[in-house]
Amino acid sequence: MTDLVIRPLVAGEEALFESLNDPGLVGFAVAGERYADRAALGQYRPEWTWVALRDGTVVARAAWWAGPEDTAPRALDWLDFTDLDAAVQLLRAAPLRADYSLLLPPGWRDSPAVRRAAEDRITAAGLAGLTLLVERYRYRWTPDCGLPERPGRLDFRPEPDDQVILDVFRRAHQGSLDEHARRAIAESGLDAAAQVELDVLRWMPSPRGWWRIAYTPGGDLVGLTAPCRNYSDPIIGYIAVVPEQRGHGYAYDLLAEATHLLAGAGADRVVAATDVTNLPMAGAFAKAGYPVIQHRIDFIIG
Repeated sequence: MTDLVIRPLVAGEEALFESLNDPGLVGFAVAGERYADRAALGQYRPEWTWVALRDGTVVARAAWWAGPEDTAPRALDWLDFTDLDAAVQLLRAAPLRADYSLLLPPGWRDSPAVRRAAEDRITAAGLAGLTLLVERYRYRWTPDCGLPERPGRLDFRPEPDDQVILDVFRRAHQGSLDEHARRAIAESGLDAAAQVELDVLRWMPSPRGWWRIAYTPGGDLVGLTAPCRNYSDPIIGYIAVVPEQRGHGYAYDLLAEATHLLAGAGADRVVAATDVTNLPMAGAFAKAGYPVIQHRIDFIIG
């Protein structure tokens, strides 16, 4: 067997990256995405895109994603290969460290070919030292789904003070069902985990004035709804309900409000996600008419 060559792309080699003979059963092919299109938007860069070649033929490829203004990758979200060992060697050799997200079609376990493609990537990630954290639903609302009814139970107010937002995150993270939040709390503590969430929202290229704090008519804090836009889509950036207000279905109220705000700002789609194990939030999305378009499995470093 010839030696494996592992290296980053150089500018203009998008066709080389796309030359891998991959059937497109999982990953960004499921969403109809092309590497070259995202690279043209500055979301992939040659130095953060790696290939493994044998005799000049690509047998594994990986691309780390970031926003156009980021100075380091935020995620590994493109991994395909025809050679499992080459993929593992590529992931170990590339000097890039970020969590990995694998996109999958709904019902991915029901198709033997799709399930095999997914399990191959799960195996490669594990052999490369990544740990499976959680599987998530991905949603995509469009106007054809209909605007969810606003229950009218809560008072929504803009909040310009970041310290107030941080306090909501600190309170809402207590007993959170979100695995990413639970991991951040376990590793860094409640204050640091809250700061991570605020930093992500502030990173979004959308108006901060879209965020709303929700209160009961009597003035008691309920939580936060953060409609946002990332570098690809309008999104539900965050829904947070503080512990003492759980059990009343308020996640739906917050989601409905965010959907109305984004639609009112001209959004023709809204993308969102939640853990498959977060049954209350998944129920809110179903009630609001958000269809599941994909699943996503998240892996973490270490």
